Amino acid sequence: HTHTHTHTLNIMLFVSACVTTVNGSVTPTSLPVTTTEWLTDYTDIVSKFSLRSADTPDDDMCYIVAGRPDTIQECKFNAQTQTFVIIHGWTVTGMFESWVPKLVSALYERVPNANVIVVDWLTRANQHYSTSAAYTKLAGRDVAKFVTWIQKELQLPWDKIHLLGYSLGAHVAGIAGYLTDHKISRITGLDPAGPTFEHAEDQNTLSRDDAQFVDVLHTNTRGSPGRSIGIQKPVGHIDIYPNGGAFQPGCDIQNTLKGIALEGLKGLQNMDQLVKCSHERSIHLFIDSLLNTQQQSMAYRCNSRESFNKGLCLSCRKNRCNKIGYNINKVRTARSAMMYLKTREKMPYKVFHYQVKMHMFSDRRLTFNEQPIKVSLYGTHGEKEDISFVLPVMNHNSTVSFLITTDVDIGDLMIVKLRWEKDSIFSWPDWRGSNKFYIRKLRIKSGETQSKVSFRAKEAEFSDLVRGGEAAVFVKSKEDNLSRKERL
Repeated sequence: HTHTHTHTLNIMLFVSACVTTVNGSVTPTSLPVTTTEWLTDYTDIVSKFSLRSADTPDDDMCYIVAGRPDTIQECKFNAQTQTFVIIHGWTVTGMFESWVPKLVSALYERVPNANVIVVDWLTRANQHYSTSAAYTKLAGRDVAKFVTWIQKELQLPWDKIHLLGYSLGAHVAGIAGYLTDHKISRITGLDPAGPTFEHAEDQNTLSRDDAQFVDVLHTNTRGSPGRSIGIQKPVGHIDIYPNGGAFQPGCDIQNTLKGIALEGLKGLQNMDQLVKCSHERSIHLFIDSLLNTQQQSMAYRCNSRESFNKGLCLSCRKNRCNKIGYNINKVRTARSAMMYLKTREKMPYKVFHYQVKMHMFSDRRLTFNEQPIKVSLYGTHGEKEDISFVLPVMNHNSTVSFLITTDVDIGDLMIVKLRWEKDSIFSWPDWRGSNKFYIRKLRIKSGETQSKVSFRAKEAEFSDLVRGGEAAVFVKSKEDNLSRKERL
């Protein structure tokens, strides 16, 4: 009893805090006091809910209106199956962005008999950012009312309702989940908006308490906290930071300018894509998980981006790795699990992750920083040559560990080559070969297969890694085929 009482109180406080702007003046909106009453008052719903079809994913042909059961039949809503609710974010144009029909199509491709509902809160999302950010409360309330109504009307199982919110829309989804007493089975936050939410209270943002399972993709967290476009703090059960989360490959200015050069003036309209590229990548990663089921990206639990980049987090033990996007395993832990992965710059985004670990020593006490290395991998299925990598430090008598990725599935790794490049065209040729390290063996762990394999120098006991010289070659060790017991 006490629990429901405090929940009612929270909702009363929460709802009375909602404001509407009339002629620029801010007035609190008054609402009926009891929770159930306001949830069933559909007169003030401003957002529109359109059931899109697989045939015309880019058009709102049919709106379902809360309080009007006839619209459920008219729009051919299927009560037996999964329902997806897509919630857009802040918009400058006041129109739907081009990703909306793409996500609708991908959901239908994956779950053909689903209901894909697109929420239109464009009039409120088309204000100054801070005004639209405040309106997430009202839009979230609309979604809560709609979902509660249709669930009750059709006796829909709550576990068949999945909200997907992008940017500000992620917080709209969170507020809706909070107001429906977190009965919704899943909320996916696609790069939830950062400004005004980074330091806000849980009930005003997307948080892990808003649904049975909350998964979040963070793709644009560059900048100081509260200033980045996407929220930096973990807000779900599982928070995934592709490529570290700050910035996505292929979103640099060169790529955008190339697009403009190719498309002329039409390309200028894509200028805003430069700003949105990393932010919107969250959606395309989700679409990728719906369509490319054979190329499923894996993410790995890690305490920091730095540790991940050293290759220290490629373990799958105890739920430490997970699929990303639609096929994620719904693991709920006591606190947010932060996970990382690398991706390609275009779909399919999947890459294979490898940790390379080696011990290097030299005759002289050499130390180098930020050295360019090229790694080539040769396996039973394929090969990937010249993967560029910068080794932060190379030291006399030290062990280094680093992460490399390849978009080619090379199968079982058989041969590895390392080449130490000169760090600029101007550095003097190394006549005496004095800048040289010796490496006896490499240990390589694959994230995707979880295999650990040792490689030994091919020609002699050691392989030489010479600055600007030939590649050092390593081959798979024989002893790896023996079991640990036999070796002992």
